[in-house]
Order: sequence, then structure tokens, then C-alpha cells
Amino acid sequence: MPYDVSDFQKEVLERSFGIPVLVDFWAEWCAPCRMLSPVLERLAQQDTEKWVLAKVDTERLPDVASKYAVQSIPNVKLFVEGKVVAEFVGAQPEYVITQWLRKHLPSKLQSRIELARTLIAEQREPDARKLLENILAAEPENQEVKVLLAQLCLFDDPKMAADFIRDVEDPKFSELADAIRTLSRLGSIADPSRDLPESISRQKYAGAVADLRSREFDAALEKFIDIIRTDRYYDDDGSRKACIALFKFLGEEHEITRKHRRDFGSALYM
Repeated sequence: MPYDVSDFQKEVLERSFGIPVLVDFWAEWCAPCRMLSPVLERLAQQDTEKWVLAKVDTERLPDVASKYAVQSIPNVKLFVEGKVVAEFVGAQPEYVITQWLRKHLPSKLQSRIELARTLIAEQREPDARKLLENILAAEPENQEVKVLLAQLCLFDDPKMAADFIRDVEDPKFSELADAIRTLSRLGSIADPSRDLPESISRQKYAGAVADLRSREFDAALEKFIDIIRTDRYYDDDGSRKACIALFKFLGEEHEITRKHRRDFGSALYM
């Protein structure tokens, strides 16, 4: 059941470490607040194990409202582990809020997802993939799991990787999903030496794609960066897009990313 907050630190921030807390910032005089309130309460009763609803009267707790930049109400913020992870403003239809919650509530299986990440880091990819597939069967809309599965199969089955991330739109994963789409397109070219546009750069570009498929990322980046210097817009600026995608896929702190970042930047502005 929803509860009125009097001690924000204890009733919202501390409690959100045990269960997500959806905070409804409202006031008695606010007509849209009165429209939204029963919708939130109904949804909270349906999902008692996933999240709890807390109500903050902005007239009674103006300092809290000010701290969290509440300028218009109703304002709804989702707190997880003491932090705001998502929010919306204004009265929304129930189906919109349901989709919003599905998108932003953390998975009940998050500990298993973290285990899968550990398995990936330990290069136990078959074990990680099996675990992630089981999680996805239980939570078919879990975008984090879809992205992880796409990463695992990207170079063995680029078309499957693209299928996994087809509907990934969550901002937390969208950049990586875009990188996977870019790399998947390159990995799906049937015969790079024949199917790419005619150019003096075609053979080198095909070689870079071959290196990419073989996970020879260092060699692939060297070739892509060289093409940027000499034939920047070949394959619709494909070399630049490939480099950015690889940097995102590997991570900014990866040794290969750090090795090639400076040369990539210099090649763009020759």
C-alpha cells in the first residue's frame, strides 16, 4: 500500500536499497495529481513484490521537492539504491505508466545477470550464454540481457546479434546496441571483396572486415583508420563508423581502444 513520507531519508532513500520506491510528488490543490494518484495506487497493488509507492506532499516537504528539482506536479521519480533512475511529469494513462515501469524497474534476476557478466569477464562464454538465455525466457523484455546476448554472438552469428537488439531503446543500452548494429552489418556482408563498392580501398576495407570477424580488433582498427586518412567516405563513412562502434564495444578503457584513439582522432582531421 502507498504511504505518506515524513522521513525521506529513511522511508525512500534507505528503503530503496531493499526494493525500488516510486515517489509521487503531489499536492492537495493539484487536480492532475488527484487523477494520477489512483492509477499509481492500483499499479502498486498489482506489483507489491516489485516496487512500493511513496507519496511526498510538496507543501509539507518543500525542501525535499526543491532538492530533487520538482518544479511542476505531479512528478514521479523511481528510486533504486538511493538514486533516481527514471522519472516523468504530468498525469499519464495507465498503459503508458505500465510500459514505463517495465522499462525502468530493475530485474528481479539482477544478481544472475551480474553473474553472467562475471562469467563473460572470465571468458566462460558458453556458461554465460546459457544463463542469459534462461533469464531472457523468464523476462523476454529485458533489454540488458538482449544486449549481453548480442555481444556474445556478434562475431559468430551477426544476424542473430542484430535480432537480439532490434527493439533495444533504453538509453542505458542504446549506444552499445547501435555499435552492435554497425558491427553486425559488416559481419553480415557475404563476400566483402566482391559485395562492397568498387574503389581502391575495397581490398583493404575487406581485410579490415575479415580481421573484425576473426576478432583481430587491433589489425581491423589499423586498416579502418588508414582508410579514413585516404578514402574517408568509402562505404558511407564506414571506417569511421566501424571505429566508433569498436571503441564502444570494447570500452573506452580497453587497451586496444586506448592504443588507437589518438590516431583515429588525427585521421579525422587531416
